[in-house]
Amino acid sequence: SKVPRPMKPTIKVIMSKKIPIAVAHGDGIGPEIMKATLHILQEAGAPLDIHSIEIGEQVYNKGILTGIAYNSWEILRHTKAFLKAPITTPQGGGLKSLNVTIRTTLGLYANIRPCISYAPFIATKHPKMDVVIVRENEEDLYAGIEYRQTQDVYKSLKIISRPGSEKIIRYAFEYASHHNRKKVTCFTKDNIMKFSDGLFHKVFNEIAKEYPHIQNDHWIVDIGAAKLADTPEIFDVIVMPNLYGDILSDVAAQISGSVGIAGSANIGDRGAMFEAIHGSAPRRAGQNVANPSALLLGSVLMLLYLEKTLLAERIHNAWLKTIEEGFHTYDIFKEGISKYKMGTQEFALQVIKFLDKKPQHLTPVTYQNKNKFQTIHIHSHSTAAKRELIGVDVFIYTNQNPIKALTTNKWNALSLQMISNRGVKIWPDGQPETFCIDQWRLRFLSKNNLCITKERVLTILEEVSQAGFDSTGTENLYLFDKKPGFS
Repeated sequence: SKVPRPMKPTIKVIMSKKIPIAVAHGDGIGPEIMKATLHILQEAGAPLDIHSIEIGEQVYNKGILTGIAYNSWEILRHTKAFLKAPITTPQGGGLKSLNVTIRTTLGLYANIRPCISYAPFIATKHPKMDVVIVRENEEDLYAGIEYRQTQDVYKSLKIISRPGSEKIIRYAFEYASHHNRKKVTCFTKDNIMKFSDGLFHKVFNEIAKEYPHIQNDHWIVDIGAAKLADTPEIFDVIVMPNLYGDILSDVAAQISGSVGIAGSANIGDRGAMFEAIHGSAPRRAGQNVANPSALLLGSVLMLLYLEKTLLAERIHNAWLKTIEEGFHTYDIFKEGISKYKMGTQEFALQVIKFLDKKPQHLTPVTYQNKNKFQTIHIHSHSTAAKRELIGVDVFIYTNQNPIKALTTNKWNALSLQMISNRGVKIWPDGQPETFCIDQWRLRFLSKNNLCITKERVLTILEEVSQAGFDSTGTENLYLFDKKPGFS
């Protein structure tokens, strides 16, 4: 709030066929790999009008807690795409991830991460791997809604919504349709998180019925992750909530050969951002050794989004030719396979030399009719359910065991039905071995689950306070069409 907002920038409309894009050079190795990528795009004849914006560590250091200058939003709003190098988000200190901020603020709900092996030219145990991770980008734990509630308890809210689930799952099926993919798989943990992950799985089953020409299946995320690491060939397109998608797309990229060769697209209704999936690697900064491949392949996805199909093919095939000819950066260099160890800028020059070549051993890419990155019209399956308030969960802070005091107190507004600690029932019928911390959950319900007013909830909170307990938060308990909306 102490940083003054500058004047909004004016984006000049250039009367030419050039496409305006925003570019952020990033932190760490970011400026080096962006320089290499832009050099290749320029030499390939990409008709781009580049508008640079300042984001990341240098902006955080100016006291701007979002990591992005105010006038950069206007540039992003008036350009067709955003090509972003990796940035460094300072750890801790209440600073939110800039990547998350950009994705959520601009509504970039779909994260697409192709993870493909290039055997035998890049070492991998999975030479036939060709998996696309479609990751939900706006919800889940990445909403970043966190609280410290007691001395020992910190809470993060996991947000899964029906509209958010519908958007990403439908996108996954549409992506499969337009890219000649045969199967879409869903990963969740709905055997444990029956409401949040359960909703994601339910919506997946609903939408899958609209695409009978595409196979579909579901895996619990832990065994699904094990299968992905061991036998990725059995998967084609995998759609996942945000956290699982972030973790497993890195795993998938690494087992395909390296996270240094995986690009990423972030697609929304009103814009798109393209990037490498790896971080800023500050320890490698300034050494001219970083692999620009992931950002370059991210820029190929950008060209497809901008409907520059032939140009995307030309650059991608030149990159494939460079790889199969053994021109490798240090991270993928392997004796007996690689022929030349290249620096960042030298690798870019080699790709430029192959701009009119196609690979002989790796399969050349063709992107005709495969440039469908735009979003899809969404319609909701949800119906209006009758919602009735029947009680409240009250969380209290105390280092003492409160069971005796709570169970002997006379509660007038509502009936105390349960006391739990970290989700484990302590009363009634608790077990003495259960380890407890300093936050307790008290479940109050109306008699016979009858509908109550919110005034009754306020009254029970007053009663909890009068009994000498410190309330740290509440969750209202609702029935939806007579079914509990709580675990």
